[in-house]
Amino acid sequence: MMFMKFIVSSSALLKQLQQISGVINANTVLPILEDFLFEIEKNKLTVVATDLETVMKVHMDIEAKDTGKVCIPAKILMDSLKNIAEQPLTFNIDKNFGVEITSDNGKYKVMGENPDNFPREPAADDANSFTMTSTALVTAINKAIFAVSNDDLRPAMTGVYFELDKKGITFVATDAHRLVRYTRTDVKCPQKDSFIVPKKPLNLLKSALPDNEDELTLSYNSNHLFVKHGGTELVCRLFDARFPDYKVVIPVDNPYKMVVTRSDFQSALRRVSVFSNKSTNQVALTISGNQLQLAAQDVDFSFEGNERMSCQYDGEDLQIAFNAKFLIEMLNGADTAEINMELSTPTKAGIIKPSEQAENEELLMLVMPLMLNN
Repeated sequence: MMFMKFIVSSSALLKQLQQISGVINANTVLPILEDFLFEIEKNKLTVVATDLETVMKVHMDIEAKDTGKVCIPAKILMDSLKNIAEQPLTFNIDKNFGVEITSDNGKYKVMGENPDNFPREPAADDANSFTMTSTALVTAINKAIFAVSNDDLRPAMTGVYFELDKKGITFVATDAHRLVRYTRTDVKCPQKDSFIVPKKPLNLLKSALPDNEDELTLSYNSNHLFVKHGGTELVCRLFDARFPDYKVVIPVDNPYKMVVTRSDFQSALRRVSVFSNKSTNQVALTISGNQLQLAAQDVDFSFEGNERMSCQYDGEDLQIAFNAKFLIEMLNGADTAEINMELSTPTKAGIIKPSEQAENEELLMLVMPLMLNN
């Protein structure tokens, strides 16, 4: 007994499912969370995936006269679509949620599940909305996400802090060893507000959104963030926690200024850090005049690496040590040929900035020094 039928392009369906399949956790407690929810309504298909914290949906055009819903196991559906050449597929669903997929020369059957058991998505009640370009959000996520903490004991730091203002929006991430603050002044928010978005939905957005000037709508209330781009939607639960007061950590006046070629500095750090202690990745920087020396050693193995390179430096001679891995990652975030490093004493945070900033964006990165092990 047929209950519902629709026809869809195999490659178009795969492309849409790939956008949202990252939501689904490999080992989930509820078997239904391993499914996609298919909702059919007169030539429109909506597919939903959720892990209870994050919901992602895509909308697409199909051929269908019927209206109805079914849950289909995600993994087997994706695996089969990856191997089917571009062609129309016919989905027939019976009243016991058996799913039969027919291609030009194949027939595949899979047992679906009752859609009534699929978790309902949160409603956007009392939400405030604003818009920004897709590239602005993707850039912000790329610049901040590496500094997010992995320490679940401090949940507030395992996400990115969104600080909204009528003048713009600021994104902050920190793991207590380093901090990134990225501000966009080309985004107008309705009011001063702030919330913390977990890492997973941000990673999903980063891969689902195009790096272009498309307009996104972001809405939020006290519990959830809603992001809409064309036919793709994401809803995620916000952390119910307070973000640390990051402003007190950023030094107001770091008097010593060093300018260095980013790629040369990064390459030198990569070479020298090979010889550092593997638990600290410590590299000591000695700056005097227009010379920067990098030194690393691992006393246990008698490893040692030293290099020198030129820099422009305005300040007193200084020796300061950092985790080289952190510096290398942070230098990826500054996409200018040269970077500015602002320093003060061997125990105070160093600040890294791109040598020039675009007119509507500002990036500041901070890294805590390590104790020099002389």
